[in-house]
Amino acid sequence: MIQLVAFLLDEQQFAVHLSSVEGVVRIVEITPLPKAPDIVSGIINYKGAIIPVMNVRRRCNIQEREIELSDQLIIANTARRTVALHVDHVNGVIDRLQDHIIDAKAILPELPYIEGVIKLEDGMILIHNLDQFLSLEEEKMLGEAMAAHIKEGHQAEGKKKRRKR
Repeated sequence: MIQLVAFLLDEQQFAVHLSSVEGVVRIVEITPLPKAPDIVSGIINYKGAIIPVMNVRRRCNIQEREIELSDQLIIANTARRTVALHVDHVNGVIDRLQDHIIDAKAILPELPYIEGVIKLEDGMILIHNLDQFLSLEEEKMLGEAMAAHIKEGHQAEGKKKRRKR
Protein backbone atom coordinates (compact mmCIF):
# COMPACT_ATOMS: atom_id res chain seq x y z
CA MET A 1 0.00 0.00 0.00
CA ILE A 2 1.31 3.44 -0.93
CA GLN A 3 0.07 6.68 0.64
CA LEU A 4 0.03 9.80 -1.49
CA VAL A 5 -0.95 13.43 -0.99
CA ALA A 6 -3.18 14.33 -3.95
CA PHE A 7 -3.49 17.88 -5.27
CA LEU A 8 -4.99 19.83 -8.15
CA LEU A 9 -3.61 22.21 -10.74
CA ASP A 10 -6.65 23.40 -12.70
CA GLU A 11 -8.51 20.12 -13.33
CA GLN A 12 -5.43 17.85 -13.47
CA GLN A 13 -4.70 15.69 -10.43
CA PHE A 14 -1.16 15.09 -9.19
CA ALA A 15 0.32 13.47 -6.10
CA VAL A 16 3.50 13.22 -4.03
CA HIS A 17 4.45 10.55 -1.52
CA LEU A 18 3.04 11.25 1.94
CA SER A 19 6.37 10.21 3.46
CA SER A 20 8.04 13.27 1.87
CA VAL A 21 5.38 15.76 3.01
CA GLU A 22 6.03 17.83 6.11
CA GLY A 23 2.82 19.83 5.98
CA VAL A 24 0.34 21.89 3.98
CA VAL A 25 -0.13 25.63 4.51
CA ARG A 26 -2.11 28.42 2.94
CA ILE A 27 -0.31 30.52 0.38
CA VAL A 28 1.88 33.28 1.83
CA GLU A 29 3.83 36.10 0.24
CA ILE A 30 6.61 34.73 -1.93
CA THR A 31 9.83 36.76 -2.02
CA PRO A 32 11.57 36.74 -5.42
CA LEU A 33 14.93 34.95 -5.55
CA PRO A 34 17.23 36.51 -8.17
CA LYS A 35 19.32 34.10 -10.28
CA ALA A 36 17.15 31.11 -9.34
CA PRO A 37 16.00 28.70 -12.06
CA ASP A 38 12.78 29.63 -13.85
CA ILE A 39 10.96 26.80 -12.06
CA VAL A 40 11.47 28.58 -8.70
CA SER A 41 8.89 31.29 -7.94
CA GLY A 42 10.87 32.60 -4.97
CA ILE A 43 11.35 31.82 -1.29
CA ILE A 44 9.29 31.78 1.89
CA ASN A 45 10.06 31.67 5.58
CA TYR A 46 8.63 28.43 6.98
CA LYS A 47 9.15 27.90 10.72
CA GLY A 48 12.30 30.02 10.62
CA ALA A 49 13.80 28.28 7.58
CA ILE A 50 14.11 29.87 4.15
CA ILE A 51 12.79 27.43 1.56
CA PRO A 52 12.30 27.71 -2.21
CA VAL A 53 8.82 27.67 -3.74
CA MET A 54 8.53 25.45 -6.81
CA ASN A 55 6.20 26.51 -9.60
CA VAL A 56 4.61 23.17 -10.45
CA ARG A 57 2.58 24.79 -13.25
CA ARG A 58 5.77 25.79 -15.08
CA ARG A 59 7.29 22.32 -14.64
CA CYS A 60 4.16 20.64 -15.97
CA ASN A 61 3.53 23.16 -18.78
CA ILE A 62 0.17 24.21 -17.35
CA GLN A 63 -0.92 27.76 -18.08
CA GLU A 64 0.03 30.08 -15.24
CA ARG A 65 -2.52 32.18 -13.42
CA GLU A 66 -2.58 34.81 -10.70
CA ILE A 67 -2.09 33.58 -7.13
CA GLU A 68 -5.42 33.12 -5.35
CA LEU A 69 -6.01 33.28 -1.60
CA SER A 70 -7.25 29.67 -1.71
CA ASP A 71 -3.93 28.38 -3.12
CA GLN A 72 -1.82 26.14 -0.91
CA LEU A 73 1.81 25.19 -0.39
CA ILE A 74 2.86 21.60 0.17
CA ILE A 75 6.00 21.62 2.29
CA ALA A 76 7.99 18.56 1.23
CA ASN A 77 11.45 17.09 1.60
CA THR A 78 13.59 16.01 -1.31
CA ALA A 79 16.89 14.16 -0.95
CA ARG A 80 18.68 17.54 -1.08
CA ARG A 81 16.43 20.14 0.55
CA THR A 82 13.00 21.14 1.83
CA VAL A 83 10.80 22.79 -0.80
CA ALA A 84 7.31 24.26 -1.08
CA LEU A 85 5.11 23.18 -3.99
CA HIS A 86 2.62 25.86 -5.02
CA VAL A 87 -0.68 24.10 -5.83
CA ASP A 88 -4.29 25.12 -6.36
CA HIS A 89 -5.79 22.75 -3.80
CA VAL A 90 -4.75 19.73 -1.74
CA ASN A 91 -7.36 16.97 -1.97
CA GLY A 92 -5.98 14.90 0.88
CA VAL A 93 -4.28 11.55 1.39
CA ILE A 94 -5.09 8.61 -0.85
CA ASP A 95 -4.06 4.97 -0.47
CA ARG A 96 -3.27 2.79 -3.48
CA LEU A 97 -1.85 -0.66 -3.93
CA GLN A 98 1.54 -0.63 -5.66
CA ASP A 99 -0.02 -2.89 -8.35
CA HIS A 100 -2.44 -0.09 -9.32
CA ILE A 101 0.36 2.34 -10.17
CA ILE A 102 1.69 2.30 -13.72
CA ASP A 103 5.40 3.05 -14.14
CA ALA A 104 5.58 6.42 -15.90
CA LYS A 105 8.66 5.43 -17.93
CA ALA A 106 6.40 3.21 -20.01
CA ILE A 107 4.03 6.01 -21.03
CA LEU A 108 5.80 9.33 -20.20
CA PRO A 109 9.54 8.65 -20.68
CA GLU A 110 10.26 12.32 -21.46
CA LEU A 111 9.08 13.44 -17.99
CA PRO A 112 11.64 12.13 -15.45
CA TYR A 113 9.93 13.98 -12.59
CA ILE A 114 6.77 11.84 -13.05
CA GLU A 115 7.35 8.40 -11.54
CA GLY A 116 3.93 6.84 -11.82
CA VAL A 117 0.37 7.14 -13.07
CA ILE A 118 -2.86 6.05 -11.41
CA LYS A 119 -5.79 5.49 -13.77
CA LEU A 120 -9.14 6.79 -12.58
CA GLU A 121 -12.58 6.44 -14.15
CA ASP A 122 -12.55 10.15 -14.98
CA GLY A 123 -8.85 10.76 -15.66
CA MET A 124 -5.52 10.04 -14.03
CA ILE A 125 -3.22 11.10 -11.22
CA LEU A 126 0.41 11.83 -12.07
CA ILE A 127 2.80 11.00 -9.22
CA HIS A 128 5.77 13.37 -8.86
CA ASN A 129 9.24 12.15 -7.98
CA LEU A 130 10.46 15.15 -5.98
CA ASP A 131 14.08 14.03 -6.17
CA GLN A 132 13.87 14.40 -9.97
CA PHE A 133 11.75 17.59 -9.95
CA LEU A 134 14.82 19.79 -10.57
CA SER A 135 17.50 18.93 -13.10
CA LEU A 136 21.09 18.85 -11.84
CA GLU A 137 21.70 22.23 -13.50
CA GLU A 138 18.57 23.73 -11.88
CA GLU A 139 19.60 22.28 -8.52
CA LYS A 140 23.04 23.89 -8.85
CA MET A 141 21.54 27.27 -9.86
CA LEU A 142 19.12 27.12 -6.92
CA GLY A 143 21.91 26.30 -4.47
CA GLU A 144 23.96 29.26 -5.72
CA ALA A 145 20.96 31.62 -5.61
CA MET A 146 20.08 30.52 -2.06
CA ALA A 147 23.71 30.93 -0.91
CA ALA A 148 23.85 34.42 -2.46
CA HIS A 149 20.58 35.37 -0.73
CA ILE A 150 21.86 34.17 2.64
CA LYS A 151 25.17 35.99 2.15
CA GLU A 152 23.35 39.23 1.23
CA GLY A 153 21.16 38.84 4.31
CA HIS A 154 24.20 38.47 6.56
CA GLN A 155 25.88 41.50 4.97
CA ALA A 156 22.73 43.61 5.42
CA GLU A 157 22.47 42.46 9.05
CA GLY A 158 26.10 43.48 9.68
CA LYS A 159 25.47 46.95 8.22
CA LYS A 160 22.43 47.43 10.49
CA LYS A 161 24.48 46.50 13.56
CA ARG A 162 27.28 48.92 12.60
CA ARG A 163 24.76 51.76 12.12
CA LYS A 164 23.27 51.20 15.59
CA ARG A 165 26.67 51.73 17.25
